[in-house]
Amino acid sequence: MTANGFYEEVIIAGFGGQGIILAGKLLAQVAMEAGRGVTYMPSYGAEVRGGTANCMVVIAEEEIACPVIGNPSSLIVMNKASLDKFAPRLQKGGVLVMNSSLIDTEPQVDDTIHILKVPADEIAVELGNPKVANMVALGAYLQKRGLFGADAAAKCLPQTIARRYHHTLQVNAEALHKGAETSKNI
Repeated sequence: MTANGFYEEVIIAGFGGQGIILAGKLLAQVAMEAGRGVTYMPSYGAEVRGGTANCMVVIAEEEIACPVIGNPSSLIVMNKASLDKFAPRLQKGGVLVMNSSLIDTEPQVDDTIHILKVPADEIAVELGNPKVANMVALGAYLQKRGLFGADAAAKCLPQTIARRYHHTLQVNAEALHKGAETSKNI
């Protein structure tokens, strides 16, 4: 929160192929549908698959002056390299969602940080599609932050996912809900 109202800065990071850009795009879409101001700035290496990928999403009640995030209030990391790169920048009292399927070390963060260790890859495999780990992590974040529910995110999936992948809408929605459910127990 700022003096003028709600202001959330989120970095989502991992390697190419983990759906980092899609997760950020969905978060931005959900925020827009809820009537919030939003900026979305993706960044990925030339390799795309296997290279680095991250995106910055700013959500606010008022106009957003800059889409660049120096110190995020929340961080979703899907691999250890992203944890090492972005965790030191996380604001005190922030939220860290980490994919414990691929990150087996303790994060070096301030003790005011709320840490959610979510086995996103394992849950995605249980759901029958390893590619939905991004949605598991996003669902956990949404539940923890209480900004928008998994239902709201699931409703935005058809506008966010390319039409050729609409056959995955159901499993993506299930992943969002499973991530939210997992977050309640952490």
